Amino acid sequence: MLTDETKPSDFEKSKETDYSHIKGWGIDSDPKNDPAYPIKKRTNEEHRGYDWERPEQQPEDVEILKSVERPNLTATFGTASPPKGINGEIRKFAFKYSESSYGRWLPLVLADRVGAIEGVVEDLKKGHLPNIFAERGWGAEWKHNRKNFLLKIFVAAVVTTVAVRILSPKK
Repeated sequence: MLTDETKPSDFEKSKETDYSHIKGWGIDSDPKNDPAYPIKKRTNEEHRGYDWERPEQQPEDVEILKSVERPNLTATFGTASPPKGINGEIRKFAFKYSESSYGRWLPLVLADRVGAIEGVVEDLKKGHLPNIFAERGWGAEWKHNRKNFLLKIFVAAVVTTVAVRILSPKK
């Protein structure tokens, strides 16, 4: 198991590093130009880095998807819904890409939609008929946004009718 092995010294500034090419860098280094001066008691302790004991690592007892930018296990992570089914496979595929690419985020959006369908199928397998009207919030929309709700229903009916007509065999 890879763990996050960062140390306080990893966050300390290097004296040799030159950041002058960054516009506005060091603008607050002069205490006379600091908006909090003279109220703030400047000790510059915040520049030393973090000075704390790292807590015990959360145990990894289910599959955790890790970013390619940060392959180590973060200090805390969710374990409530590990990747499973088609939804999980799409998520595993998405996590092969950088967080800044469409190859990451578009599959994750698709995985959410697939997960919703898988949830309905799972409910039906257990003999539970989901109340889609309530779960989608249509009651509140009917009450507070009736005009647009009826427009959505109309558009969905037209799109469905056109799709059925196009996909049905011609006689």
